[in-house]
Amino acid sequence: MLQVVPVPAFADNYLWLVHDEESGETAVVDPGDAAPVIAEAERRGWTIGQVWNTHWHPDHTGGNLAVKEATGATISGPASDRIPGRDVALGEGDTVRLGKHVGRVIAVPGHTLDHIALIFDEDGIAFVGDTLFAMGCGRLFEGTPQQMFDSLRRLSALPDDTRLYCAHEYTLSNARFAAHAEPGNSAIADRLDRVEEMRRKGAITVPTTLAEERATNPFVRSADWQEFARLRAAKDSFRS
Repeated sequence: MLQVVPVPAFADNYLWLVHDEESGETAVVDPGDAAPVIAEAERRGWTIGQVWNTHWHPDHTGGNLAVKEATGATISGPASDRIPGRDVALGEGDTVRLGKHVGRVIAVPGHTLDHIALIFDEDGIAFVGDTLFAMGCGRLFEGTPQQMFDSLRRLSALPDDTRLYCAHEYTLSNARFAAHAEPGNSAIADRLDRVEEMRRKGAITVPTTLAEERATNPFVRSADWQEFARLRAAKDSFRS
């Protein structure tokens, strides 16, 4: 199995170290800051050989060049000229590899137009960047509501037990909005209680699973893109 380790950065980002024990290979997903991921990899005796970017935003790519300089890592990311140091352009149908583990690339536009997700089907793992959050989804900086709705539908077609590794600790604010959007949903109320307790203890709330999101994420539960658009607009102005 792949070992996935969260590395906190900035106020609420998670940078993900991904390690394959059999091959000894290590990748980092969305290194917005090089220092903490390099330090954590060194602490574990791992050498970062690859960088995988889900989209171009600086809090996901700002450490690319420093990681590359320190380790010689190959940088793979969306076919956008805004990925610093990119060596391999990724798009729909491409793959990334770590040892024997193969991740397929799917396009999930909405947050940005070139946003991708990396799906390791045999491992039951998906790196989803800022497309799908625990109990939420990313803001629409470049794409349309229909694009984001379609992207969430693509992700929600994965198996229930797929572990979703998103890039931010937004679960508590998302849970509060979800409770506002669906006041009669007992699964949301129960999860809000759990998330509040976890955050009081300083515990991280991700990864999540698709089963959890189908039950408690209003955006995933939207019936159509128009409903999604109304929810996204409401979340943008929501104050918990």
